[in-house]
Amino acid sequence: MLQVLPPQIPAQIPARRPLAQPLYSALPTVPVPSIPPSAPLPMRADHDILLRCARGEKTERTPVWLMRQAGRYMAAFREYSEKIPFRQRSETPAIATELSLQCAREYGMDGVVFFSDILTPLTAVGIDWDVVKGKGPVVTTELRCMADVDRLTELGDVDEKLPFIRETLEALRRETEGSCTLVGFVGAPWTLAAYAVEAGGTKDARNVKKMMYQTPEVVHKLVDKLAVMAGEYAAHQVECGAQVVQVFESWAHHLSPADFEAFAKPAAQRTIAAIKARCPGTPVVYYANGGGAYLENQRDMGADMICVDWSVDMKVARERLGSGVLVSGNVDPGILLGGTEEQIRAAARATIDAAGGPGCHLMNVGHGVMQGTPEESVGYFVDECKAYRR
Repeated sequence: MLQVLPPQIPAQIPARRPLAQPLYSALPTVPVPSIPPSAPLPMRADHDILLRCARGEKTERTPVWLMRQAGRYMAAFREYSEKIPFRQRSETPAIATELSLQCAREYGMDGVVFFSDILTPLTAVGIDWDVVKGKGPVVTTELRCMADVDRLTELGDVDEKLPFIRETLEALRRETEGSCTLVGFVGAPWTLAAYAVEAGGTKDARNVKKMMYQTPEVVHKLVDKLAVMAGEYAAHQVECGAQVVQVFESWAHHLSPADFEAFAKPAAQRTIAAIKARCPGTPVVYYANGGGAYLENQRDMGADMICVDWSVDMKVARERLGSGVLVSGNVDPGILLGGTEEQIRAAARATIDAAGGPGCHLMNVGHGVMQGTPEESVGYFVDECKAYRR
């Protein structure tokens, strides 16, 4: 079982409602192992450094968290991932909480991102999916025409449809309170639409691109529906305890600047605007994987911060975005995968300097910690970001 948590729940986190039957109940499951008690995260004077940075404050050092920081590069994570199906892990609050915290306990990142998937809310609107070992996400609901789009439902009551989200986030907020920032996330509408249309992963997004050119009205309606869903889902995460939200346009590398402007950007802006309307004090970070080719198009996303992928030099990115845009990113995760300790530390320092110096941006990698990355390499990276002063 998890460690005993403090009895007081922060006032901004509503009391948990009774859990409904988990959605993974119809999927193959295995017995859930008991989770041994573990040491709590240490209390820190700079526990809110990531949150302050995301709000636009210059901080005493550069805060750091990593995309995919809870992942298969950790042996402790593989103890679960090699035995328990993905959705059972992500939809069982005790397991999702443990997997979210493993990396923070080991490395002391300034943010904990809750263990989930950008496809998680699709179930609630009528799109069935799963993660198949060795293949990745697989979507089984066909979305190819207007009638398919019209059959999708509204997100509705998230506590009823996705009850594990509240329980996981409330547990994580209690665990991270006074230690670090809790990060929530959602998939951007176009990326979610592409996953749905392609029935999972793809190398070239050919089906959704055909629809964009042949039946653009179908794609527009689909991304509009998903924009509403994503905004409501992100706001729900904040109401459950998330303090920062990142919006992932994971498939931006499939989009030309013109297609980004026509299909992805307006929908993502609607999602971001919806989050800001319901949660005006919560910083929103927008990340377009492969969007370094059109950074200028991201200046007016409506987000508080733009996360930059590793395909563009951080100094150049800052110049292209303009001095008024907060930035996050952007060390190449390949350096963590294969670099020496000094190469990793040097890459961290170089990116911090290019962003304006310690305390001038939020450090991350783009697009995430890669499977096979040595655990000690993550430690070198986080340690250097936290120690570097100039």
